[in-house]
Amino acid sequence: MSFQGIGQGNSGFYCNADSFAMAFDDAWKNYSSTENQRQRNIEEKINIILEEIKDHPFAIKNPKKAKEVAHFRLRLLKFDK
Repeated sequence: MSFQGIGQGNSGFYCNADSFAMAFDDAWKNYSSTENQRQRNIEEKINIILEEIKDHPFAIKNPKKAKEVAHFRLRLLKFDK
């Protein structure tokens, strides 16, 4: 997933947790629809998604916070079940 374009060099993506959460949610939903995701635990899945969206400005500037947001989103949306 590429994050280049308008404003701050990102196509509508900004260096904040809200923008990152939206990108994470989309990537999680796309990954969850794949067959091989069933064989992985939550932490492995999070790491795969974080790698997929590693170019997001928030993930670049705040990798630790990005992982915290990922865990929060999964709990909030009950995707961690």
